Amino acid sequence: MLIPFLNLQKINLLHQHEIEQKLLETFRSGSYVLGNEVKLFEENLAKYIKCNNAIGVANGLDALRLIFKAYLQLGVFNENDEIIVPAHTYIATILSITDSRLTPVFVEPNSTNFNIDISKIAEKITPKTKAILLVHLYGQACFSEKIIELAKKYNLKIIEDNAQSIGAEYKGIKTGNLCNAAAFSFYPGKNLGAIGDGGAVTTNNDELAATIKTLANYGSQEKYVNKVQGLNSRLDEIQAAVLNVKLKYLDNKNDVRRKIAFRYCTEIKNLKIQLPLFPDIEKTHVWHLFVIRTNNRTDLQNYLTKNKIQTLIHYPIPPHKQNCYPKYNTLLLPLTEQLSNQVLSIPISQILTDEEVTYIINQLNNY
Repeated sequence: MLIPFLNLQKINLLHQHEIEQKLLETFRSGSYVLGNEVKLFEENLAKYIKCNNAIGVANGLDALRLIFKAYLQLGVFNENDEIIVPAHTYIATILSITDSRLTPVFVEPNSTNFNIDISKIAEKITPKTKAILLVHLYGQACFSEKIIELAKKYNLKIIEDNAQSIGAEYKGIKTGNLCNAAAFSFYPGKNLGAIGDGGAVTTNNDELAATIKTLANYGSQEKYVNKVQGLNSRLDEIQAAVLNVKLKYLDNKNDVRRKIAFRYCTEIKNLKIQLPLFPDIEKTHVWHLFVIRTNNRTDLQNYLTKNKIQTLIHYPIPPHKQNCYPKYNTLLLPLTEQLSNQVLSIPISQILTDEEVTYIINQLNNY
């Protein structure tokens, strides 16, 4: 039998009764936009992250966009200001910057966990730098005291792209509450996934939160009164209802992912495959993806496919090489480009059985 990369149906059926009951209640409520389920989820998420404010929005990209647009609205940022960002990330991270007419400044990843190389940030800072956008890539918290020092020294905002890492921690503080503001995605495949698109912003800054909430609702606090030019980006009731059910089980499901990752890290012994490091403090990682590295990716992927193991590539074309960004195509980012040719994601989720994990390990060792 095929081991799919991710079986969303099976994941959601773990909570079938609760989800179906919530969906029925929401349907019967007659309240479908900015109703009780969204309000409850915002409260639940803020409580989980332990921050002051959570604002539900339409998707993860909008969550990032709204953070930047709010800082522009408040006069903290100005058009063409520079935002330091990891070069190795999903393109949504970069789109959120350029959509707000800000300028991304790419920094190479480190070679250990592929998060931004924090030691290379300082050399990229200029008088136009206004923020560092951290991506907790693959589910691993990306933070250090050096980040705090740089923010204080250069008066920078620190923004988290928390799309892949909900539940991860740094020194007991959950990602999403480490910096000035954070963006979440609840795309179905995330560790906390809805049954459609969804996102959120968290922040301890009440003024920023109020501005984001206004911008996300057409720039309006009062119906038909539009103080600013906003968007239509609201988390809907159905998605919030599902998320309210699944949030209760998130930490448990992340623990299951950690156990699988530990087995992979300790039992895969093939010298042709470079494994991620299992962190000394396991709560720093929630293993949204388990990404291996190899010099023979196409051959390995074909081998796994032949042996009924589905894999994916995150990400085959780096953002600076995409056709939509011709001005960045000539940038020299060798490690980012090398990774795009070498990384391969193998299955990891809370519904993988011990037998399936053993089979995946054996097939990788036999390659």
